[in-house]
Amino acid sequence: MTDVALQITEPNRRLDAIDRKILTVLQEDASLSVAEIGDRVGLSSTPCWKRIQRLEADGVILRRVALVDQNKIGLGITVFVSVESADHSEAWLRTFAGAVSAMPEVMEFYRMAGDVDYMLRVVVADMASYDVFYKKLIGAVPLKNVTSRFAMEKIKSVTALPVPAVA
Repeated sequence: MTDVALQITEPNRRLDAIDRKILTVLQEDASLSVAEIGDRVGLSSTPCWKRIQRLEADGVILRRVALVDQNKIGLGITVFVSVESADHSEAWLRTFAGAVSAMPEVMEFYRMAGDVDYMLRVVVADMASYDVFYKKLIGAVPLKNVTSRFAMEKIKSVTALPVPAVA
């Protein structure tokens, strides 16, 4: 990892080993108290709380959320949608990105390099729900090609990033 990759908001501020431990613990369970996090990383509550506050202020910690089982709330189908566009203008992208970002079924949305232009991860209840989503997607802006791939089984899914060690 380069020095540039280790730097965060402030040019001279780097993530040290304790910051990295805090990030690992929070990614495992963000509901822990500051005292519990501090115990796990070897800090008392106040310095641990200050580090967490700084990591949030620096934008390293974006937010804390609850993870929900999509199947238990009736969203049993995951679809990976590849989109190709004939139009690569900034105006088209702005319109497309705005429309897709507003669709609650879209969990992830990427601009890609390679043979497809955009990749979406979509969750829906059933095929009828996907058909409604698909019609909304193709009606948003002109598209060259849309390919849908339906996930049959989730083999691995994690939310915790592998926090690199201090170099």
